[in-house]
Formats: sequence, structure tokens, C-alpha cells
Amino acid sequence: MKTEWRIFLSIAAFLLFTAVLYGAWTYGEAGAGRIEWIGTVALLLSATLCTMCGGFFWFVARRIDLRPEDRPDGEIADGAGEVGFFSPGSYWPMGLALSATIGGFGLVYWQLWLLGLGAIAVIFAACGLLFEYYSGTRRTAEH
Repeated sequence: MKTEWRIFLSIAAFLLFTAVLYGAWTYGEAGAGRIEWIGTVALLLSATLCTMCGGFFWFVARRIDLRPEDRPDGEIADGAGEVGFFSPGSYWPMGLALSATIGGFGLVYWQLWLLGLGAIAVIFAACGLLFEYYSGTRRTAEH
């Protein structure tokens, strides 16, 4: 986690520096002495988001043991093992992508009914993906 928080906080510092530079530049370029707020605020919000992510990784890094990639003597084999379970034949990711696309079209064309339909479909598809192995034919007999 040490690498992650350093990367995010470095990007946040760069974005903050860029926001200040951009604000000063647009203030000097505009004859009336006005700042171009859209770009400045976008850079500041991006810096804030990177700071939040970097702060989270820094907070977590202090509380867990060093991972193999954080140790100078770490080997590639130290990180070997099970990564997780990935469903081999699930159709729910496709449904989730289609639902998000419907919601995105509703947002782009500002059709509130389509946006609402997409949001409801995203909720159902996310629940289907989440509970895929807890119900139906794929349910395990461990209970």
C-alpha cells in the first residue's frame, strides 16, 4: 500500500500545482482579470479526489503488514496464491453493462424516464451479480 498512497498523493500535488498555475495563467490572459473557473475547479476537484484516495491508502498501509511488493527483499513468488473466485460463465456483467448504457443514454439525452429505467436495471443487475451463487441452480449445498 505504500506505493499506492505515494502515487496518488504525488498526482494530487501535481494537480494542485496545475490548478494554481492554470488559475493564475487564465487570470493574467483575460484582459478583465477574471479566472476561468471551470478548468480551475475541475483540477481542484481532481486533486481532492486523488488526496482522498491517497489518504485512504496511507491510512490502510499503516494498519496492515507489508505486502511483498512493499518490501525491498520481496520476491514475485511471495505474492503467489489464490487471488479470488471469478465466475466462469456469468451473464450478469453483460446485463450490468447494458443497464449502465441505458442509464448513460438517459443522462446524455436528458430523458428522465430512460435514466430511471437504467438506474433500476443497474440495481437489479448488480443484485443478480452479487447473489448469483446464493440462489437458483448455482447455489452450493453447504448450508
